[in-house]
Amino acid sequence: MASTIRPIALGVIWRGDALLVFEGRDELKDETFYRPLGGGIEFGEVSQDALKREFVEELAADVTVGERIGVLENVYTWRGRQGHEIAFMFDAEFSDPGLYAKDEFKILDDDATARWVDFADFRDGTKILYPRGLTRLLSPEQ
Repeated sequence: MASTIRPIALGVIWRGDALLVFEGRDELKDETFYRPLGGGIEFGEVSQDALKREFVEELAADVTVGERIGVLENVYTWRGRQGHEIAFMFDAEFSDPGLYAKDEFKILDDDATARWVDFADFRDGTKILYPRGLTRLLSPEQ
């Protein structure tokens, strides 16, 4: 992994009290974690456009991007390699309301699944949500 900071755009999509996240696994840390969908911002691309593109690439789904809810810096180790991201976090909604009825989404071109996870599981520490600081950002009572 190159020693660079990667800018990413992630979409916070809610279904009631559940957040749409993909499930990741780091075998070296023996850790299962969750992260909202989205991905890298390409040179010359604004973060909102990157988020729209990523949802089309990952789920073949269009989203409406709402307000930026924050920016989080994430320095992490995944599978033994250090990473560094600047994550632009946006409220987002599916353009097709029918997608909210789906319980799971197969992420295209990846061996990952996205699903709705009750946000209380992140608040109480039952499940891990990345990037770091997102649980606090989404918990106004804290």
